[in-house]
Amino acid sequence: MPTFHTAIADIHAIRAQIARATEFRGYGPRSVAATGLLALLAAACQSHWLKGTNQDWRTFLLIWIVTAAVSLTLTTLEIIRRTRAIHCGLAREMIEHAAEQIAPTLIAGLLLTLVFERFARNALWLLPGLWQILFGLGVFASRRFLPWPFVVVRAWYLATGLSCIALASDQGIASPWAMGVPFGLGQFFLAAVLQYREDR
Repeated sequence: MPTFHTAIADIHAIRAQIARATEFRGYGPRSVAATGLLALLAAACQSHWLKGTNQDWRTFLLIWIVTAAVSLTLTTLEIIRRTRAIHCGLAREMIEHAAEQIAPTLIAGLLLTLVFERFARNALWLLPGLWQILFGLGVFASRRFLPWPFVVVRAWYLATGLSCIALASDQGIASPWAMGVPFGLGQFFLAAVLQYREDR
């Protein structure tokens, strides 16, 4: 006869399995669009008021790390709010599953940045393109519980990441717009897909 703890573990396993098979509705169009706007604003500010910072890598990294942190905070807050409202009893499992999909990409991006800044500063110009490729891989990892148009977003970030590396390779520097435009347009498209799903 199964013990109480075994039964509870079985229930948690069943709930986790249901969460994995359910389309995640926690991503909201407003917060995603806001992150795209933040990316464009960060690029505009850096390009206009901080001229030359595309060669000052510490300032460049600081601006984009802060932008990413603010974007992640906005997205997380809306995910928690929406998931509790939409997925109700499965909210915790759905949030955990979503975090499992995207967390490796975020951790890899952070560690990659730290290693480049500490040991390979002459190759820091690669980071904008690598960040975009990693983000595209994060979207790919979440493909099982997101709408099919997200495939286009994955391809977008892969293409823009590779293009950034190719275009910056001659000079070894990166323009703020190499971050702002790809992430801004990519997030706007994500928001449009999410809004379309909401309307349906």
